[in-house]
Amino acid sequence: MNQISVLRQKHPFHIVDNSIWPLVGGLSAFFMVSGLVAYMQFYERGIFLFLFGFFSLILTAIFWWRDVIREATFEGSLLHAVENGLKMGMILFIVSEIMLFFAFFWGFFHSSLNPVPEIGCVWPPKGIESINAFHVPLLNTFVLLNSGAFVTVVHYSVLSGYRRQAITSFIYTIGLALFFTFLQYYEYRNALFNISDGIYGSTFYMITGLHGSHVLIGTFFLMVCLYRLVMHQFTPKNHFGLEAAIWYWHFVDIVWIFVYIFIYWWGGA
Repeated sequence: MNQISVLRQKHPFHIVDNSIWPLVGGLSAFFMVSGLVAYMQFYERGIFLFLFGFFSLILTAIFWWRDVIREATFEGSLLHAVENGLKMGMILFIVSEIMLFFAFFWGFFHSSLNPVPEIGCVWPPKGIESINAFHVPLLNTFVLLNSGAFVTVVHYSVLSGYRRQAITSFIYTIGLALFFTFLQYYEYRNALFNISDGIYGSTFYMITGLHGSHVLIGTFFLMVCLYRLVMHQFTPKNHFGLEAAIWYWHFVDIVWIFVYIFIYWWGGA
């Protein structure tokens, strides 16, 4: 959208063009979930439907993200009112994510605060050897909190115009995020219980796995922002995409603190 078309508008909002990505994204998510459910019901070919939906969803996200970046960076569609709407949308999205984690924590506390006789009336249940909270989980806590500190440095560097410092801090942030994911993979590989080991295994892997998936999504979000920073698409006054990624990453940091305290430390004692 050029400046002339903006001036002719009777409102300050951006009317998006027709797009196929919402339809393709919805179908991809449907195929992915349907394939996963089919595979979990021992239909072996369901894994192919899951993979098809998964990779098509990834491609949809890439192309949809490309269109949004083009509209904001090259077409000048990110006006003040539009940016305020996007900020409110991001805040509501994070609130919805908080509610999602709240639901799983509810299940965890429901089972851990009042353990039933079937699991020995104790938590962790009898026969479960929990993960030591002061080994890999503690290291992961330091890794993730340090990544949050570096991404804050990125923000202030962009605001101050220190582009080289912002890029360096971005690289440290993404490196720590990838290291966190590697450590979680290592933890899963060496755990003495799995997701099928009763309510403890179910709640542990659902909550930590859900958080891990958010770390991966946030890592890709940060990678896209690093690319845009390198391509000079962020300025001290126009960098909402970066702010959204930083908000999301701080949300991931805060959730991990709750995960570490209640799931690893208190719930595994």
